[in-house]
Amino acid sequence: MLSLLIMSCMILLISLIIMSLASILSKKSFTDREKASPFECGFDPISSSRLPFSLRFFLIAVIFLIFDVEIALLFPLILIMNYSQIIMWFYTSMIFFMILLIGLYHEWNQGALNWAN
Repeated sequence: MLSLLIMSCMILLISLIIMSLASILSKKSFTDREKASPFECGFDPISSSRLPFSLRFFLIAVIFLIFDVEIALLFPLILIMNYSQIIMWFYTSMIFFMILLIGLYHEWNQGALNWAN
């Protein structure tokens, strides 16, 4: 019990010494205003915070999330292939892929995938 207490105190002491040395030896510059200001996604933090947000950026982020979730839903389909009937698995996966392809085609027709505009 005593050795555990001594070991805990030693670990605490070593941690405090290392944190103190890192704090003392680190280079701090309070004169650089740009480095001290928060950086938020490329927006200038010094100007007004009520700037209009790019709706195109938001739509591209939503499309990315949809296709990211799609990848997460494909993994269980592959895993259950061994435990279910192959015909049922085939129909389920084809319906899933058709829904995704129809959604991709719709986004393509609406121009949501044109990033250069």
